[in-house]
Amino acid sequence: MSPQPPADPRGAIETVFRLESPRVIAAVARVVRDVGIAEELAQDALVAALEQWPRDGVPDNPGAWLVTAARRRAVDLVRRRENYARKLAEIGRDLETTVPAEEPADPDDIDDDLLRLVFTACHPVLSAEARTALTLRLLGGLTTPEIARAFLTPEPTIAQRIVRAKRTLATKNVAFEVPHGPDREARLGSVLDVIYLIFNEGYAATAGDDWLRPALCEDALRLARQLAALMPKEPEVHGLVALLEFQASRTAARTGPDGAPILLRDQNSRRWNRMLVARGVDALARADVTSPTPGFARAEGSPSGAPGPYVLQATIAACHAHASTYEETDWPTIATLYGLLAARAPSPVVELNRAVAVSMAQGPAPALAIVDALAAEPALRDYHLLPSVRGDLLARLGRTAQARAEFERAAALARNERERELVLRRAAELS
Repeated sequence: MSPQPPADPRGAIETVFRLESPRVIAAVARVVRDVGIAEELAQDALVAALEQWPRDGVPDNPGAWLVTAARRRAVDLVRRRENYARKLAEIGRDLETTVPAEEPADPDDIDDDLLRLVFTACHPVLSAEARTALTLRLLGGLTTPEIARAFLTPEPTIAQRIVRAKRTLATKNVAFEVPHGPDREARLGSVLDVIYLIFNEGYAATAGDDWLRPALCEDALRLARQLAALMPKEPEVHGLVALLEFQASRTAARTGPDGAPILLRDQNSRRWNRMLVARGVDALARADVTSPTPGFARAEGSPSGAPGPYVLQATIAACHAHASTYEETDWPTIATLYGLLAARAPSPVVELNRAVAVSMAQGPAPALAIVDALAAEPALRDYHLLPSVRGDLLARLGRTAQARAEFERAAALARNERERELVLRRAAELS
């Protein structure tokens, strides 16, 4: 324990729980086989920490303390169940020491509680929306408002999805496991989407005072790498790994000394992590992308030989990684790739990204037409990047007053304090 209890450890406790809750929930879920109960037990462990740490000090390994406290509560709960003997046989562990027994042997199995938690939360008994919301809650440690922001969906809707999803998994008695064979294939798409959303929340936090949440990025990248080891013949898995490697390579260049965001066009690419870039190139090669020209990449394992969404996005990221400067980036190819992505996985956000690429390849006027066509999209009504992109295009066209108004609107919509400061600064520069 720490020699002197901190004056006010509540901040430290909240931070630790935010970072460690996915691992606590995953570890406890192996005991109780119910993600809803596991989350409640993790919360009980947090309450215990709030009671004990102010008195005794923050433990040297606070994450392990939380896991131990939650597991003890799980053991007590299982003991109280009438079907204790059956549960003991199923779990196959010594509940006195809570040391896991070996999992059933499988040549491509990975013993990782977090990965089991992802696949369990992505069970087909849940809707696609419920799977993602639940996993972001359990694995990503995100709050309901943060998930709602990531989904561009009202908070009450997300809260209902999470509650119903946990109830469904419990009533259907869904096994806490990484499935094999056809069951694994059926859940893969949702698993990839979840990992990507978790990474994005760490890469550009939707709310709070910090723009980056590196722990989420690291968890998502680790899970993606492990999933690639679990499913080495799936191009989209390697495509996701490549995308995350490329994105993570820019982390050091994305914020200034004061933590303020630095946009891609203003980043010093020499600060990009070249080891991660190389890992991204390798992962993209493992996705069976055979063409030397990124704009015409082909993934053999994708339907009809066409590249999947994550392979396409990784190829776009590769174009950025290979460019010497922002202006020298192969923008025509990126615009073409976004067109392919829009056809493969239609989304107003993809269209907005395509508009940015078109603005660099063809100029701001045709890009503004794309953005204006998105103004009526319900999903983008409160999306701060829409007026932000529109403001940039208007500024390049010399329509300063309109551009300033768009930046101010973007600032009003932004939930992240750093992003709000960025767009307000851009509005001020136009004054």
